[in-house]
Amino acid sequence: MGRTYKIATIPGDGTGPEVLAEGIKVIDAVSKKFGFNINYTTYDLGGERYLKTGEVLPDSTLKELKTYDAIYLGAIGHPDVKPGILEKGILLRIRFELDQYINLRPVKLYEGVETPLKNKGPEEIDFVVIRENTEGLYTGAGGFLKKGTKDEVAIQESINTRKGVERCIRFAFEFTRKRNKQKKLTLCAKTNVLTYASDLWARTFYEVAKEYPDIKTDYAHVDATCMWMVKNPEWFDVIVTDNLFGDIITDLGAIIQGGLGIAAGGNLNPEGVSMFEPMGGSAPKYTGKNVINPLAAIMAGSMMLDFIGEKDAAIEIENAVKKALKNDIKSLDAGKMGMGTKEVGDLIVRYIKE
Repeated sequence: MGRTYKIATIPGDGTGPEVLAEGIKVIDAVSKKFGFNINYTTYDLGGERYLKTGEVLPDSTLKELKTYDAIYLGAIGHPDVKPGILEKGILLRIRFELDQYINLRPVKLYEGVETPLKNKGPEEIDFVVIRENTEGLYTGAGGFLKKGTKDEVAIQESINTRKGVERCIRFAFEFTRKRNKQKKLTLCAKTNVLTYASDLWARTFYEVAKEYPDIKTDYAHVDATCMWMVKNPEWFDVIVTDNLFGDIITDLGAIIQGGLGIAAGGNLNPEGVSMFEPMGGSAPKYTGKNVINPLAAIMAGSMMLDFIGEKDAAIEIENAVKKALKNDIKSLDAGKMGMGTKEVGDLIVRYIKE
């Protein structure tokens, strides 16, 4: 029978179902090659369900999601639903309720992909951002006073716990050791202004660092991190940072690796159920046109397989994507790839079967 994994799929909104379908196509091909099975269960979470039923993420569905080996997401975001409802109600709730406390974002430029950075190539752009994923400003702590009046006050609080900060930092040190490249871990914070939260991060970082003498440590303010990511991205190996800063610098990372068309990420609970997704949004204007780039979703599938233990299969997908980018795909932008969404998926499958 072979190894069997239970995967929950959330196709979501807009072009999400299209890119996820290609990711599944690729996973099915590589699973046959490496002798394991995937049992998928699809959940219709997203804008259409919300507009029809008023449901965002039922408690019963959340309970079911906790029973899978992983979750594979297409995209969330609907033009007819007020921003924040789906993002908070589905994405953030899954991250928080399933305690997916690590957001893992590889920033890697492949041969054949253009970067806006002058004189930089694949050798210079290859690092990973580890973002704390369940605390900080994203907890939603705060509120309004005298809302809607000229005296309105809005308070947004950043919640950082020693437990949450330390487990993220420990994961980052372990990841840097296993990655085994520069073996350098950079803390990205803002100790000169955010003197409470960043102080907690810095103190914890250097205390934990004593247990990892083989790992070089570095520090950069978040604004300096953005500057050096553009000027000298080769300086970075692994970056660890809080929720908000991580959200910002990973979008910068996506651009320097060629754009959202290739950027994939994982929301990890190393002891539980993790969720993998393309970094791009639902891109509703491209829905049903067979022009959206599915490579980010395919690479998210590769990350998912690596996480559940099928590392050889994950590498096989990445190698197939590398070949396609080098030899066949003209651009990562929608409508400019030189082939359609389904054709890209077929191409990756063909390279896997060769």
